Amino acid sequence: MTSMTSLSTVKLQEKRAKKAAFSSFIGAVVDWYDFLLYGIVAALVFNHQFFPSVSPSMGTLAAFATFGVGFLFRPLGGIVFGHFGDKLGRKKMLFLTVLLMGCATILIGALPTFDQIGWWAPVLLVTLRAIQGFAVGGEWGGATLMAVESAPEKKKALYSSGVQIGYGVGLMLASGSVSLIIYTLGQETFQDWAWRLPFIGSIFLVALAVWVRADQEESKEFQEKVITPKKSQKLPIIQAIKENPKGFFYIISLRLAELLTMYIVTTFALNYSTQNLHMSSQVFLHISLIVGAISCISIPCFAHLADKFGRKRMCVFGGIIGALAAFPFFFALQSGSIFWIIIFSILLANLAHDMVVSVHQPIFTELFGTEYRYSGAGVGYQLASIIGGGFTPFIAAALITCANGHWILVAIYLTVGCLLTALVAALMKKQN
Repeated sequence: MTSMTSLSTVKLQEKRAKKAAFSSFIGAVVDWYDFLLYGIVAALVFNHQFFPSVSPSMGTLAAFATFGVGFLFRPLGGIVFGHFGDKLGRKKMLFLTVLLMGCATILIGALPTFDQIGWWAPVLLVTLRAIQGFAVGGEWGGATLMAVESAPEKKKALYSSGVQIGYGVGLMLASGSVSLIIYTLGQETFQDWAWRLPFIGSIFLVALAVWVRADQEESKEFQEKVITPKKSQKLPIIQAIKENPKGFFYIISLRLAELLTMYIVTTFALNYSTQNLHMSSQVFLHISLIVGAISCISIPCFAHLADKFGRKRMCVFGGIIGALAAFPFFFALQSGSIFWIIIFSILLANLAHDMVVSVHQPIFTELFGTEYRYSGAGVGYQLASIIGGGFTPFIAAALITCANGHWILVAIYLTVGCLLTALVAALMKKQN
């Protein structure tokens, strides 16, 4: 009788873990579709739709600056949603983050341009981008915790990898929708008005995510360690800083390879290849589709290997591969060879990036205690997004300008970031 009860409990826990993983995956798809769509359209359209009164190069910098604004507000979202997520539960916050993100994205699709309302257009664009950043700032921490805290002990990387697979699917949907619209309606129509369609179409994804999350259960670990004993910190973020200040440094360092590789391949290179090398925008849109598709397989595979052989190793190998592929990627870009551009894009985005990102969820959450980890892991994750992610396209574009159109400074920037990730991962303690 006892064995049957035990078996029933195991099956119930496994069902609960799969449900939490699926819910985290769906929410991540919506949030990353919305967030990445902005970056793609910013690289192609926003410079002349919202900043037409400045030079093309300054318009590009301005468009990428609005892209970066979303990242500035991500730590604030991490603090607010993390605070209430640590006190009230993960489920309620995750429902709000996906709803807020969806509303901001749909409104961007309906936004008047500079020619229609003048400088109010970029002001409203920046405001909505800030709301996007605020929403996604609370999404990663909550979605990750729901998956990690519900997962079986020896499968935490695998079960929580859905959060990052959601990134790949979101990238595929964002790139695919833009590519399809350009292919069917043409580049000119897309830049004129059709760029709005994928933003407005987000309403269907948001409806799906809200429906899935409405039926989501609260994290069992949160119930056992926080709700049941009625633990409550006045400010969980302060508790996280006191308990493990080094944790924030680890998160920022371990995310550099992830952020630099992905945003240079999917956002910066899209703009650089079209503006400086006069390549078709479809090239990198298709590469983003390829990268996103491969990540749906590569991320869970790397997560499975990490559960077996160690998470640190995956971060070290990913960082080294990213550093080795940085210069060859730009050589391939300069040569115009589509074959080699695809090969080195995959090396950066599907080996370097996916190896590192596959283990972030369990590594980052285990740096902090259950009662304050939504705040600790969430805020640390979003701080890293500012330093290594949000302004990467802007910094890369500025480095190109400083080097009179040459890419060498961007390649050095990417190489150093990847090497720092590998070094910190190798020196980290208390991780397998």
